[in-house]
Amino acid sequence: MVSSIEISASGLVAQRLRMNTIATNIANVSTTRNEAGEAEPFVRKRVIFQVGIPGQDASEGVHVSSVEDDVPGESPTAAPFRLAYEPNHPDANDEGYVRYPNVDLAREFVNALEASRAYEANIQAIEVFKAMGSNVSRLLE
Repeated sequence: MVSSIEISASGLVAQRLRMNTIATNIANVSTTRNEAGEAEPFVRKRVIFQVGIPGQDASEGVHVSSVEDDVPGESPTAAPFRLAYEPNHPDANDEGYVRYPNVDLAREFVNALEASRAYEANIQAIEVFKAMGSNVSRLLE
C-alpha cells in the first residue's frame, strides 16, 4: 500500500517539474538573447522521464531523468527557430530577420494540459489508496 502511494507521489513530483519546465518555455517565447547577452534565442526545454519497475528497481514510479535543451537539428522532437522579418529589431541579422525561440505555444498548452491531467490522476490514485487503507483498517477492527 505504501509503495502505491510512493509511486503516485513520484508522479506528482515529476509532473510538477514538467509544469515548471513548460512555464519556463512559455515565459521565454520571445527571448532572443541568451544569458550572456548574445543574440541567441532561448532553446525550448523538455523533460525526460525514467520509469522504475515495481519490485525490480530500487526507485519505483516515475522520475525525471533530466531536463534537456530541445535543440533544432539535434533532437528529433525539436521545432526549428522561428524567423521574423523585423529589420529594426536590435537582434536582426543582416537580412533583417530575427531568430525567435523554437517554442510553439499550442504545443506547450497541450503539454501543460496533459501534465495537469496526469497530476490530477495521481492525486486521485493517492485518495483511492488512502480510502482502501482506512477500509481495511475498519475491517480488521
